[in-house]
Amino acid sequence: MKLSRKNGLRASAIGALVVSGALVLSACGSDDNTEPTKAGGEKTSAAASNIKCDGAKGQLLAAGSSAQKGAMDLWVKNFQAACEGVEVNYQAIGSGGGITKFNQGQVAFAGSDSALKDEEVAESKKICKGGTGINLPMVGGPIAIGYKLEGVDNLVLDAPTLAKIFDVKITKWNDPAIAKLNPGAKLPDSTIQAFHRSDESGTTQNLGKYLSTAAPADWKYDPKSKSWPAPDGQAANGSSGVAQAVKGAEGSIGYFELSYATSNKISTVSLNTGASAPVAATSENASKAIAAAKVKGTGNDVALSLDYATKAEGAYPLTLVTYEIACDKGNKAETLPTLKAFLNYTVSDEGQKVLADAGYAPLPAEIAAKVRAIVPTLS
Repeated sequence: MKLSRKNGLRASAIGALVVSGALVLSACGSDDNTEPTKAGGEKTSAAASNIKCDGAKGQLLAAGSSAQKGAMDLWVKNFQAACEGVEVNYQAIGSGGGITKFNQGQVAFAGSDSALKDEEVAESKKICKGGTGINLPMVGGPIAIGYKLEGVDNLVLDAPTLAKIFDVKITKWNDPAIAKLNPGAKLPDSTIQAFHRSDESGTTQNLGKYLSTAAPADWKYDPKSKSWPAPDGQAANGSSGVAQAVKGAEGSIGYFELSYATSNKISTVSLNTGASAPVAATSENASKAIAAAKVKGTGNDVALSLDYATKAEGAYPLTLVTYEIACDKGNKAETLPTLKAFLNYTVSDEGQKVLADAGYAPLPAEIAAKVRAIVPTLS
């Protein structure tokens, strides 16, 4: 697949981080080498043929992060093609909404772009009878800073400048701070339209963590907030809403996952991190940042700590990891087999391989192996 240099997606470069030697899952209902078919003769995808269903049945409800929607769409399509009679219904309503639904017992798992807070863990114990909610990293990727500015194809910004733009302290595209980072660029004397999320979002929280870490003098808001903390700017709902707003407004800038920039053909900012060259928002560069993450969770909780201030060559620091949040114990008996089979697939070698072409970063080997060991123990 050929993608634009601007968005820099080079799926082949991800190979070093995709887990090798992973368990090859057996086909659901077939163990021969012929191309699999569903009832009625319809052919399934190659990925679907390697999925182990393990008693999955009925409907599995989930909700949360819109950042992983593209990945979830692929996973659900392949899983449902392999496992007859199974329906996985994932609502991309934002991380905050997904955690709320999970802690109210409305969904079997939630997707969140940030790990559970202490108070959310405490609340989960009411639903997870005898257990607790745990964070299982499943997909990574860069948070792209998308923009629409005629005549400017390779915009470079740094954390302090971004902080001032999103805090509406820098309001013109030809501001000296932007001009200094983009010598030779024809920057117009026009107003910047900065868009942010109107809903509670782990993407917003990760942007806040990056700005407060890499530009602490210019971004003094609570980095733990999933709600947009600054008083000004323009709002849109969900990553798709922000992407559409940026796509439709000259002079605009916003933040969303790389997959939204790619699908909408939106130009993305390269970040001046202090490395020898600006770093583009690519899956490969996000993987370099995620590979350096530290596990801060304990036991079966695999919450990660990312280094948002990294200056490592080629590492894109504005990166998020989306967690699937589930009960370690106390899951509902009627949905447990489907929950385990689905998560076993998403973290499998096959499940991770489909991510790169969709603009996501597969999990580094060590982290994926840890999650693979935990999913079968859910009860």
